[in-house]
Amino acid sequence: MATIFDYVTAKEIAAYWIEGASNRIPYLGATLFPGKKQLGLELSWLKGSKGLPVSLKPSAFDTKPTLRDRIGFDRLVTEMPFFREAMMITEKDRQNLNNVIASGNEKAIEMIVRNIYDDAAGLIDSAEVVFERMRMQLLSTGKIAITENGNALDYDYQFDSDHLETLENTAMWSDPDDSTPIQDIIDWATTIEDDTGVRPTRAICSRATFQYLLSNTKEIQTHITNLKLLPTEANVRRVIEEFTQVQIAVYSKKYKNAAGSAAQFFPDNVFTLFPVGTLGSSVFGTTPEESDLMTSANADVQIVNTGVALTSLKKVEIPVNVETVVSMIGLPSFEGIDTVFIATVHTD
Repeated sequence: MATIFDYVTAKEIAAYWIEGASNRIPYLGATLFPGKKQLGLELSWLKGSKGLPVSLKPSAFDTKPTLRDRIGFDRLVTEMPFFREAMMITEKDRQNLNNVIASGNEKAIEMIVRNIYDDAAGLIDSAEVVFERMRMQLLSTGKIAITENGNALDYDYQFDSDHLETLENTAMWSDPDDSTPIQDIIDWATTIEDDTGVRPTRAICSRATFQYLLSNTKEIQTHITNLKLLPTEANVRRVIEEFTQVQIAVYSKKYKNAAGSAAQFFPDNVFTLFPVGTLGSSVFGTTPEESDLMTSANADVQIVNTGVALTSLKKVEIPVNVETVVSMIGLPSFEGIDTVFIATVHTD
């Protein structure tokens, strides 16, 4: 007779997650920083400005850092952050599964197994949340910060200070009557083109930041009126693109932080310009599970989403059980950093 070990395996969970993921729209950051696998943990392989290696500010090893919004990192392995979470099937779930297996009721078995798979798939999804948070930190600040319990790790990608600007006073886009966002975008794109020979044609901002553009009267609404257009979002985009040749992606996708509150991946009041093409890679290292458990008799390890290790561990001692572990080592590289301009368009 089949047992819990036959149903709850990393191979089956991985197949379940891949099937569901194939129908989802990928995170914006995943399209700009596609996945890439490398052996080992060497952070120096990740490149920042002008091809220089990314530097890590000093911090104690064997600490337990998390991302600034306390996303699930649980500790640090050498230079690269190590993400690991696990779930254990409860005794109640195990007994229910054993009972329905004995009954041969395939629909009941499928229902219970699906609930178990959903929980495990959620762990894999949370690994991608971690990476998207890091990618959006890079696009909004040029750095990645991981903090917890008074310990801080700052990954410095040597972002060019000439490609950062903070607007002040009436130049802030929150001032609809005096700010000049079209001219600002043109100036920022020209700065990048003058410095690198590459002109940014794309931009990212939050919904709240885009609202400043919808409300702008000095430039945008004036152009809309002169062109005899309706003041719709589509026409605002049309006017901005016509004058700047920049397409804007409004990115207000959210995740749930450790406090259970919704938080935005990309912050309000930041406007980032970048060119067509990828900006870097989501670089995955080799987890301990992948290194040490691939040939274990009591472990089944599958790699999903380029470098996330999904492991099912047989617990043969009392109580007999299966533990599912999801682990990931990774950071984004940012080879295109010099072609990016980050502007803070409003400050309190």
